[in-house]
Amino acid sequence: MSRSEIKSIIESIMFAYGEPISVKELNYAINEELSPKEIEYMLNLLKDEYEEQNRGIQIIKLEDRYQMCTNKDYTPYIKKVLEPKRKKTLSQATLETLTIIAYKQPITKVEIENIRGVKCDKVLQTLLENSLIREAGRLNKIGKPIIYKTTDEFLKLLNIEKLEDLPPIEEFEENID
Repeated sequence: MSRSEIKSIIESIMFAYGEPISVKELNYAINEELSPKEIEYMLNLLKDEYEEQNRGIQIIKLEDRYQMCTNKDYTPYIKKVLEPKRKKTLSQATLETLTIIAYKQPITKVEIENIRGVKCDKVLQTLLENSLIREAGRLNKIGKPIIYKTTDEFLKLLNIEKLEDLPPIEEFEENID
């Protein structure tokens, strides 16, 4: 199988799948005695081609997975078409809760409420509906509380690759003083 054909297969899989996909999953799908390193090399070639040609789509890396998405340079044009479907903006309480989850995850509702000093049922529901957080299991404690983590949608919203790319919490504390 040629390089060109392998890149086309990777491109087709990523387009059809729509969600972030790992090199391991791509390697399994292609199953042509290629190592994961070779698949990643082909994936990066494809990614570089999109960038060099300033294409309407791009491949982004989210932690150890890759996803095909639109080129952010064309966001104003895309917004014009999608504007009616746009989600409402997040309230201050929702943003505060999302920030707590991002920096303290995995975290339970009770822990969030202890930090904020108020109930957060509605706020958590809003974040779940907007796919910015997810239920990441339950603690092995009385009542088996749900633990929450941020999602890939959260990373995409902030245009970062991984949680380690978040600004240090100290920057926020300095602005409060």
